[in-house]
Amino acid sequence: MIKFIKLLFTIDKHPRKGLFALEWVMLGYLVLTLLIVFFTYTKAENPDAMIWGRIRVAAVTAGMWAVYRMAPCRLTHFIRIAVQLALLGWWYPDTYEINRMLPNLDHVFAEWEQQIFGCQPALLFCEAMPWPVVSELMSMGYASYYPMIVTVVVFYFLFRYKEFERAAFVVLTAFFLYYLIYIFLPVTGPTFYYNAVGLDCIVRGEFPNVHDYFNYYQDCLPTPGYEQGLFYQMVESAKAAGERPTAAFPSSHVGISTVLMMLAWHSGSRRLFYILMPFYVLLCLSTVYIQAHYAIDVVAGLATGAAFYFALMWEGKRVVGVSKK
Repeated sequence: MIKFIKLLFTIDKHPRKGLFALEWVMLGYLVLTLLIVFFTYTKAENPDAMIWGRIRVAAVTAGMWAVYRMAPCRLTHFIRIAVQLALLGWWYPDTYEINRMLPNLDHVFAEWEQQIFGCQPALLFCEAMPWPVVSELMSMGYASYYPMIVTVVVFYFLFRYKEFERAAFVVLTAFFLYYLIYIFLPVTGPTFYYNAVGLDCIVRGEFPNVHDYFNYYQDCLPTPGYEQGLFYQMVESAKAAGERPTAAFPSSHVGISTVLMMLAWHSGSRRLFYILMPFYVLLCLSTVYIQAHYAIDVVAGLATGAAFYFALMWEGKRVVGVSKK
């Protein structure tokens, strides 16, 4: 432990002078979305807040760079990267603020769901397994999303430090790729769309176009399942705190957790991989069970998660490399 603490505070004799690769990714996303805000300024609901928010993010990034330059060590290295990962939660609602200016496409995706599966799995899954134990397992799986991210990133920092920055780059860049998709593909998912058109309509196999409905309404269905459950309440609280009618296709929960599982395997720690596996399986299933996603969102999340992992690991090796420290 003492050795580890010394490592945390040992000053790097050859500190990095410029921005980290993942910070350049964030700045690229910032500039791109800032241009979108400028071009849609008269249509956007909160353009000034979005602009000032980006200025604050840039200022925080500059501040973290300055702190690292004053004391370049493992601890400030970790903090600098952790701040960018933590800011992903701030970037998420932004996708709604932008994509609400485009026509909603849920009627298209719900129709595809019906054609592929012959039903709406998000409507029937919970009805087929309404038992409290299943509900709690599904809610636990869904709630494990952020702990999985923290676990994998911190594991790399503690035990695979040479590849820590590369792993963080892969996770953060994958998030921003999903956010870009959500900006230009406004799909809200069953919990919002079913609530907007009515469950009777869905049962009849009718999927009307809601046009700009979500510009004005953000109500969703309550999470199905065991309402007195601990994990059920955690999911409901998370939805109330920051959920928006956005980010359905493909499922970033499934996509990012797929990236995390592949990073866990890449780390060489089979223990980490197998510990996370049950949570990963439950998470993938839970996205449909709690009506956050259509089943096609899950399939797309699996495919894009794997594709992003391989592409970003290759790119990460090129732009980040493997630290010699």
